[in-house]
Amino acid sequence: MLPIPNETRRPLVLLVEDEPALADTVSYSLGREGMDVVQARDGEQAMERFRAGRPALVLLDLMLPRLSGLDVCRLIRAESTVPIVMLTAKDSEADKVAGLELGADDYVTKPFSMRELVSRVRAHLRRAEMTHNVEPEPGMLAGGPVELDPDRHVALIRGEPMPLTPKEFELLETFLARKGRLLTRQYLIEEIWGPGYVGDTKTLDVHVKRLRQKIEADPHRPAHLLTVRGLGYKFVD
Repeated sequence: MLPIPNETRRPLVLLVEDEPALADTVSYSLGREGMDVVQARDGEQAMERFRAGRPALVLLDLMLPRLSGLDVCRLIRAESTVPIVMLTAKDSEADKVAGLELGADDYVTKPFSMRELVSRVRAHLRRAEMTHNVEPEPGMLAGGPVELDPDRHVALIRGEPMPLTPKEFELLETFLARKGRLLTRQYLIEEIWGPGYVGDTKTLDVHVKRLRQKIEADPHRPAHLLTVRGLGYKFVD
């Protein structure tokens, strides 16, 4: 029988990893930190167990049999905003960017330390819970073609509803709340991913790229979400 979310508020993590020894080690480490873990060994099993258990977070290896990790990421993101952290043995920019562009929130490159992995998982769970539970400040935010309602967690682009992942929504809300101001990459990383984040800025840059694809008339020549070369980004009307 598959584990299901329980009443003790222990977060359920879906671990998609085809190396049994590594999967068991990760499961043990997360279990010691107060999490329940359900494992999947291939992409098809991952989707079955995701839909059966509705986990609070997905740890997703990219190199999987039957259905690739990138395909799993695409399918999960099509139906859920659950945080997705990729696990990859490939240290190439292309693999990281591909996963992030499909909607993953973060990545950890193998080999990794369990301390780093647990820290990343806890940070994403904490921020997801805050997004779900904390009452945002009232009032609409607007800029360019965007209207954002933090109370209802709704984004409108040119008057049409636009689905955003939690990180995309947080990032866009941060830009609109500080419209016209330069926001450095370091500031945005700490604001959205937390001060303990130890990854590089590629994650941020890909999320900005995804936002541009959704809000800009021409994402290659943005008129609203601008790059300040060598420093960061700013949002203008």
